[in-house]
Amino acid sequence: MELQDRVVVVTGGAKGIGLALVEAFLDAGARSVAVADLDTPHLAAAAERLDERATTHAVDVTEPGALERLVTDVESSSGPIDLFVSNAGIGSGAGLDASPEQWEQIWRVNVLAHVQAAQAVLPSMLARGEGYLLSTASAAGLLTQIGDLPYSVTKHAAVAVAELLAITYGDRGIKVSCLCPQGVRTDMIANDAGHSSIETVVSQGLLEPVDVARAVIAGLISEDFLILPHPEVAEYYRRRAEDPDRWLAGMRRLQARILGALGPLDPPTGP
Repeated sequence: MELQDRVVVVTGGAKGIGLALVEAFLDAGARSVAVADLDTPHLAAAAERLDERATTHAVDVTEPGALERLVTDVESSSGPIDLFVSNAGIGSGAGLDASPEQWEQIWRVNVLAHVQAAQAVLPSMLARGEGYLLSTASAAGLLTQIGDLPYSVTKHAAVAVAELLAITYGDRGIKVSCLCPQGVRTDMIANDAGHSSIETVVSQGLLEPVDVARAVIAGLISEDFLILPHPEVAEYYRRRAEDPDRWLAGMRRLQARILGALGPLDPPTGP
């Protein structure tokens, strides 16, 4: 997909990977980019930073009907949406001790928001016989995230949603890509002790958001399903499929290195 003269929507677009994607789409010639985010201070800062082709929308992707309203607003003001980027995502830093409330919140953001975005935007795309969906998942959705069970589960689910959309609608003109970066220098890394310690172990692989955005532009042009800003993830994914036991042993060794930095993980306190 070429971005020239396209109408684009990006959720979680006010900072980090999302903002880098917005800027890359504008640089590539997009006609309009809707920046949707719950973080109103960063949204205001983005509005000051971006040119007039960008519009900002205060959106909580977990609110019922929010994504449908966003799609309606964008289509009314800018025309049919060519590319919808489901980028909003959160971590938890929890394991078996994650509360029901944590599970509910991360499931709604990392999975259901992708489903609801597709429900909102696909009817018009299918009517035109063309459209593009890009989901931001994670290398954790292909591998795992040590120390964050809800994040790992929901990112695997996000990949599965993208796969099913590609299978179901690929012959009807709908393109689907799934972005699966490893470590990226964002607030999630800076503010989450578990994610931060892991990236300390693999710091040589830590990318900047702009690096991820460049990989996305290249992946959209070539219409790749998996967009892997860290090429080594493809090899890790292959090893996991070919010899799961060996891969799990390697992950336990990595976990031991991480625990050396974090200290022992607390055991779950509930059933």
